[in-house]
Amino acid sequence: MADGEEQALEERLKSALWFSIGKIVDEETLKLGVNATPQFIGALTEMVWAQIENVTIDLKSFAKHAGRSTINTDDVMLLSRRNEGLEAVLRSYVDKQNAGKSNHKKR
Repeated sequence: MADGEEQALEERLKSALWFSIGKIVDEETLKLGVNATPQFIGALTEMVWAQIENVTIDLKSFAKHAGRSTINTDDVMLLSRRNEGLEAVLRSYVDKQNAGKSNHKKR
């Protein structure tokens, strides 16, 4: 992908993220009866984007260390190991998915 195309894609992704975060912030501020400025939404979007970039780097590193070019569930679980709540939610989801697959194969 050319640099111009890559930059255009990144801008589209950031715009979609800003839109989604804006909707969530609007819903929550209505519930709480407070206001959020566009600057707040912009700053929150930048913070989330930076976190996504960091997660991406970590996931790529985990897959590469395992000798793979594709990120899989094990990489995500490894990333979540320091956040017990997140790890529990993800583990529950993965277990349900795996149970569904094994039940489907038995039919």
